[in-house]
Amino acid sequence: MNRIFSQSLVAAAALGAAAFAQAAEVKIGLAAALSGGAGQYGAAIRNGFQLAADELNAAGGVSGNTIKLVIEDEQGKKEEAINVFKKLIFQDKVVLIFGPTLSNSAQAADPIAQAAKTPVFGTSNTADGITSIGNYVFRNSVTEADVLPETIRVAAKHNGIKKVAVFYGNDDVFTKSGYDNFKKALEDLKIPVTTTETFAKGDVDFKAQLTKIKATNPDAVVLSALIAEGGPIMVQARQLGLNVPFIGGNGMNSVKVFDLAKERADGLWVGSPWSIENSTPENTKFIAAYKAKYNVAPDQFAAQAYDAMHIVAEALKKVKLSGKLQADRDALQAALPAVKITGATGAFQFRQAKGAAGKPGGYDAVQTPIVMVTRGGRYVIEK
Repeated sequence: MNRIFSQSLVAAAALGAAAFAQAAEVKIGLAAALSGGAGQYGAAIRNGFQLAADELNAAGGVSGNTIKLVIEDEQGKKEEAINVFKKLIFQDKVVLIFGPTLSNSAQAADPIAQAAKTPVFGTSNTADGITSIGNYVFRNSVTEADVLPETIRVAAKHNGIKKVAVFYGNDDVFTKSGYDNFKKALEDLKIPVTTTETFAKGDVDFKAQLTKIKATNPDAVVLSALIAEGGPIMVQARQLGLNVPFIGGNGMNSVKVFDLAKERADGLWVGSPWSIENSTPENTKFIAAYKAKYNVAPDQFAAQAYDAMHIVAEALKKVKLSGKLQADRDALQAALPAVKITGATGAFQFRQAKGAAGKPGGYDAVQTPIVMVTRGGRYVIEK
């Protein structure tokens, strides 16, 4: 009897060991701006990733493997993003990096991932040229070049816009790229510009530029800014009696505008594949889960992070992890381009970008933008 019992224990232990050996921990890095001026984006991004990872792990992981997020604060600074990427790639030995938060930081840090043949996946980088860095660079954040023309078209239709003033941050890759794409879209739509004014990151007083803008009597202000400057710009514009619509880029698509600008946030037009007002089953489920976990409504950046984790999970299902780090990184890079899913942000797939100097490029998102306007403390979809 004792011998049989002992044999049973040995068999059970062997089964447990086999199960343990089969299961693995998939380490995925997240480089996000959790502090500093871009912290309002980074916090939502981290929450979106954590929600998706928790859901996947609660459902048994990916092919039985547990996802472990290794989270680092890159502070929205290029130098910190570079340091964080080096740590995640060479010390933590992650199979993929999500981030960084800002396009500025991505331009600086993504080449490190490309050189180390480690997939890097941006969820909030929309500036031109990022995916031209190389074929290990991915993003599901739709480029400004794809979104801004539609945003301007819809805003112009609803507001009878005939001429606009342009206001942009001239010391940031993202806001300068936004300006370039706004300029092209306005030229294509034959909408004249009354004046072009600039500001720098960290500025707090915009009254001089806004006074010049008001004097040109525009029908709208086209604004390429991050929310930290964009919110105060809207407040100061309204204080000066500049009550025309604002047309913003990706950096202005944040519920933080309601905290920063309060009742003066009305009349901001933005475009994105995601809207909290979009009632698809996938989005409704995501919003409910996010609110239940964090007791706050999600934004575009949380939704794109959430979907990005599920995109990578789909690719991992196609990969037989070997435990050899570079082989697993290469296999994941090869599997990602074919992923097609329908998530909180809608139907998604990749398209390959042109690389620099004849080399293969990375992969951009193919999605349809939704145009929205702020009204009464919420984003309302317009067509």
